[in-house]
Amino acid sequence: MPKMFSLAFASLFALGLMFSQTASAASACEAKALSKDGKPLSGAAKASSIKKCEEDSKAAMSCADKAIDKNGKPLYGAAKDSFIKKCEGGAK
Repeated sequence: MPKMFSLAFASLFALGLMFSQTASAASACEAKALSKDGKPLSGAAKASSIKKCEEDSKAAMSCADKAIDKNGKPLYGAAKDSFIKKCEGGAK
């Protein structure tokens, strides 16, 4: 029985963490929804800007997660930057 409780607690914690990351990404994109003058966007322009920002951040996160060398170790520095640039270019 204690194993079930700990498993349920771990599952709820993971779900909460996932939703909090999604919410923080959305609020970050909302903060970036500005016009060229630096004024906040509204309406369809704001929705479009937020949607594009979220898609870009998802693509960047998935590319950063894939940035590993042939030995399974994470890439660093210029190699990582080059890999992410190539990955994002292919995603679009």
